[in-house]
Amino acid sequence: MRLDGEIALVTGASGGIGQAICAHFAAAGARVAALDLGAPAIGDVALACDLSNDDAVADAAQRIRAELGDPTIVVHAAATTEFAATLASSPQAFLRVYDVNVGGALRLVQAFGPAMQARGRGNFVFVSSINARMGAPGLAAYAASKGGLETFLKTFALEVAGDGIRVNGIAPASVDTPMLRASFARQPDPEAALAANVLRHPLGRLGTAEDVSQAALFLASEASSWITGAVLAIDGGAGVTRR
Repeated sequence: MRLDGEIALVTGASGGIGQAICAHFAAAGARVAALDLGAPAIGDVALACDLSNDDAVADAAQRIRAELGDPTIVVHAAATTEFAATLASSPQAFLRVYDVNVGGALRLVQAFGPAMQARGRGNFVFVSSINARMGAPGLAAYAASKGGLETFLKTFALEVAGDGIRVNGIAPASVDTPMLRASFARQPDPEAALAANVLRHPLGRLGTAEDVSQAALFLASEASSWITGAVLAIDGGAGVTRR
């Protein structure tokens, strides 16, 4: 699963999953442009970018083209959330979550898709969540946004398949990241919350950023050349149990 000669853009590159994807892609031979709200500490080009801002994405795209060239791979791993149930969710926060998680995906495909069409090849990978398909009490905005992201990527995959562009997703269950730890910290007994969460995964552990980054590498490489419009579950078996 090599990426020699590829230019990869990764959002959320300061987070656990995004950072691991950057590292794996670089090790596989890609030049990496890394984006996050604050400039990441990784990547051949590292830029601060608010994915909910049209101008910020356009400026980042211009910088990346000038310094590396047009990306041949785009991975959208950035995400935000609101810790609130549906009846308590703020409409403003709900829209902010959607604008980063799904609107960010739209801005990325519009910024980099046309060059891929002109080249006749390209690859998008979107990091979704098991919560796109299962109820997520207390994470109403996040779950809704990830459901929207999966529908978005499937639609886009159909639209650009004839242009040689592949579009796929990854749906992790509980991955040991700062965002997940923050959700445990909000519970009366964080350690009990962690233990209960682990039990929801038949393989008996939380996922790691490396688990997800290896899947991203597979989907971005020629090893998956006949896969598009798919969402790969990386969930320790959680998606096939009612635990």
